[in-house]
Amino acid sequence: MTDHRPWRGVLVATALPLHDDLSVDHDAYAEHCAWLVANGCDGVVPNGSLGEYQVLTPEERARVVETAVAAVGGQRVMPGVAAYGSAEARRWAEQAGEAGCGAVMLLPPNAYRADERSVLAHYAEVARTGLPVVAYNNPIDTKVDLVPELLARLHGEGHVQGVKEFSGDVRRAYRIAELAPDLDLLAGADDVLLELAAAGAKGWIAGFPNALPAACVELYRAAVAGDLATAVPLYRQLHPLLRWDSNVEFVQAIKVSMDRAGRRGGPCRPPRVPLLPAQEAAVRAATEKALAAGLA
Repeated sequence: MTDHRPWRGVLVATALPLHDDLSVDHDAYAEHCAWLVANGCDGVVPNGSLGEYQVLTPEERARVVETAVAAVGGQRVMPGVAAYGSAEARRWAEQAGEAGCGAVMLLPPNAYRADERSVLAHYAEVARTGLPVVAYNNPIDTKVDLVPELLARLHGEGHVQGVKEFSGDVRRAYRIAELAPDLDLLAGADDVLLELAAAGAKGWIAGFPNALPAACVELYRAAVAGDLATAVPLYRQLHPLLRWDSNVEFVQAIKVSMDRAGRRGGPCRPPRVPLLPAQEAAVRAATEKALAAGLA
């Protein structure tokens, strides 16, 4: 991990452990963050979609960030600061800065299908906090697509320093590199990690290290080093799990996998409901196969 670009390397979009009454278990979350770093991950991303930020109260959301910082240090924490309004997103970025975080991750406006001028204004507002901003491109969920040309403009105007790319279109990596060579590309979907690493990704904002951090870190390090003899077989072994990160039920699936791997996954808050029996069986079987192969 580099201090001036704390978004590089393997940053885990952390799942959030909940008590049986669905209140946040902050002690378990602190332990989880520390465990991820101890297993080779470079940092954590609280309050992303995997962290169920949309269903947290403001008090819970702030405390989650503070808990992560206390557990692993602010330079290893890059919170999601997404919000419906730019003023609210800026306030979350300010809170992250006050907590000691080194950077923040920001979705485009996602209350409606924003136009380019609105997207630029949104990122400009949050960038005024002075914290480095990593854009999060998730056109599937937000209906706003940060295409390479728009990313290049956001970077050129100093609003973003990196992008978590979740479109699934690995061809974009090369266009982004042409238009904005100093913009750091981060793999945003677990099941295109190898392809984006080969295309020059500088980091991975990852879901499945929540369950299998050591194997995922080994995969990332081998992939970015061009060690395909190590990376390709490992990628094939992990891919039945990694592809769940791009499914609608990714939060539930990763928590089920965590439970099976001996971690604290547990329930999700509504409106998320448990996996269907066949889905849960598939996740459990894939996790057990990975564990049997020594990937814990």
